[in-house]
Amino acid sequence: MTAILYTKELCKQFGGVWAVDHANVEIMAKQVRSIIGPNGAGKTTLINVITGRLPATSGSVIFKGEDITRKPVDQRVKLGISRTFQINSIFPGLTVFENVRIAKQAHLGGSLRILSSKRSLKDVNDQTWRILERIQMADKADVIAKNLAHGDQRLLEVGIALAGNPEVLFLDEPTAGMSPAETERVAVLIKGLAQDIAVVLVEHDVDMVMNISDIITVLHQGVVVAEGPPDSIRENDTVKEAYLGKED
Repeated sequence: MTAILYTKELCKQFGGVWAVDHANVEIMAKQVRSIIGPNGAGKTTLINVITGRLPATSGSVIFKGEDITRKPVDQRVKLGISRTFQINSIFPGLTVFENVRIAKQAHLGGSLRILSSKRSLKDVNDQTWRILERIQMADKADVIAKNLAHGDQRLLEVGIALAGNPEVLFLDEPTAGMSPAETERVAVLIKGLAQDIAVVLVEHDVDMVMNISDIITVLHQGVVVAEGPPDSIRENDTVKEAYLGKED
């Protein structure tokens, strides 16, 4: 199977620190790929470089056979790479529906030109409703975003990312601060999304990662130290000692 996105000897250096050190990661279509490691391991930096938020020091990012290493963020989004952030990126004063609709308008037209016809507006609205149904928030469409519970705000951000019709979706700690019930809801959503797209998850909830991931990448000081399906990661001595807690 050919990777939809992969990195080749990807590096990011800050002064004398290699935050990402010759990372080779392959992401397959319709896969949940999780990236784990302790604080400071380089997880968020890695996805920032892949998605264009940070420039690579060296190495390359290949998406669907095209070298996108030097492409700006907006071009990567148009190609099919979206992401969420550790801190919510929503419009707090707008409704749930308006948040997603604006993102959909931006993706389809880049401006309000798309509203020039009733048909265009109907298409945008219909696609917005489909996204809200997919993230199970259609019943909250008229709620002002700032009034949502924390878990629903995180789900709304996923909906905004989905408005770009991504083929690869990066989620940066989507369950941070969530209750167990909210975390389970996100886990179900991620598994559902992976039936159609690749989902790359940076997450500290190891139990969740083990339950929903197809492949797990383990980072330590910017270096990929282990990679494989959950069972192999559980049995990896380096991972058990450094991240999961080695049993006596």
